[in-house]
Amino acid sequence: MAKAPQKRSTKRLSRDDIAAIFSAFEKNNPEPKGELVAPNPFTLLVAVVLSAQATDAGVNKATPALFKLADTPAKMVKLGPERIEDLVKTIGLFRTKARNVFALSQILVEKFGGEVPADRESLESLPGVGRKTANVVLNIAFGQPTIAVDTHLFRVANRTGLAPGANPLAVELGLLKAVPEPYLYRAHHWLILHGRYVCKARKPECYRCIIAEWCRFEPKTPPPKDWDGAPLT
Repeated sequence: MAKAPQKRSTKRLSRDDIAAIFSAFEKNNPEPKGELVAPNPFTLLVAVVLSAQATDAGVNKATPALFKLADTPAKMVKLGPERIEDLVKTIGLFRTKARNVFALSQILVEKFGGEVPADRESLESLPGVGRKTANVVLNIAFGQPTIAVDTHLFRVANRTGLAPGANPLAVELGLLKAVPEPYLYRAHHWLILHGRYVCKARKPECYRCIIAEWCRFEPKTPPPKDWDGAPLT
């Protein structure tokens, strides 16, 4: 007999609960970091473009050789699209992504003086750059309190009741209103990492979740029989 589907509440959390959640995140991981390795704003932009429908780990394996040869837009243009393709061919959709990286590099050189712009409209005008990519760059490279909603963050925001929404933009806007200002800059890192490693898609590990007492998701996943109760690291 098939198991009944897990219930998913869309009831929003209270302000006190939300503050408690982010306080717990901060205590557990005071300085959360993105997992893409990139030495400057341009390489970060390229890495995020390459990471679409791919893992950060997979991108990090491919980009050292690329960034050794081209860590500026001008150098990337000089490489040319075919050489870029060859360097990132282990990443899914590499041909389209390589063309986008080459094209956005050309635009950065011709229109932005070889610099990555620090505003959303300019970033989203670049090939392969959507709202999520722009938010990552604005947050990490320029210190802006943006929230990049990927599949992990979308799941966590809906499951927990932090910011239920039918689409990524609704979740993003909901979180911008809900998250207390002191936590806003680091919020998307905490939520993405939580979704990636604890609040997993198929089976959330509620038994080791540091925010389980406030989360609306029911029923909570019990620990496996062989779980030793080790604390989160």
